[in-house]
Amino acid sequence: MISIVIPCRNEAQNIPLLFEEIGAAMTGRSFEVIVVDDASSDATAEVLAEEAARRGYPIRHLRHERTAGQSLALRSGAWAARGAMVATLDGDGQNDPRYLPELIDALRQAGPEYGMVQGQRVGRRDGLAKRMASRFANGLRRALLGDDTRDTGCGLKAVHTDILRRLPFFDGTHRFIPALVIQEGFKILHRDVVDRPRRHGRSNYGILDRGLQGAVDLAGVRWLRRRRRRMPKVEEIRYR
Repeated sequence: MISIVIPCRNEAQNIPLLFEEIGAAMTGRSFEVIVVDDASSDATAEVLAEEAARRGYPIRHLRHERTAGQSLALRSGAWAARGAMVATLDGDGQNDPRYLPELIDALRQAGPEYGMVQGQRVGRRDGLAKRMASRFANGLRRALLGDDTRDTGCGLKAVHTDILRRLPFFDGTHRFIPALVIQEGFKILHRDVVDRPRRHGRSNYGILDRGLQGAVDLAGVRWLRRRRRRMPKVEEIRYR
């Protein structure tokens, strides 16, 4: 079974169509959807109750008592997941669920040395300032961490559940998952995905917030990687 984890905050208007698209994309597959509600103040709870009653697949609602951010919402979903693989996407509708099977199948077929598949957006629909800020941040991150990923901000990912649970979680982890998976001794794959415009509402984070916080997080992850040795492969030698 696949656990599809969706961190969201105040995305009640986007949820119904997103669930419709997930159901169509995942037809014939065993999966659950875990929505991690990061203390939404809109009608998210009511909409999820309605959707859970009408959809033909399991929908689980995890609610944070206070806003904790996207990374800790992802952590809550990872530890609640019943599937052996976690696929993620954002709750704003900009990530197209039709790419989920491609990411899932790529990771299944890749072999045990691969830990995740990272989506990378093409045709970005964000404003020029946001795209330029993202391009600069991604270039700096690649130079310092060597994760060979041009777009870690894309919410479309597929990760083995046990690997995702090993990662250190902090406010900003979601931007560094490829580098942290590599730190655990695994390879990663990339798949291009087409970005879409947001249908309803607006982003909960601004350019300045992401830039300042991202710089602090980057320094912290670089320190972590330098201080922590890459995990060796462990083999048990049996005598009986």
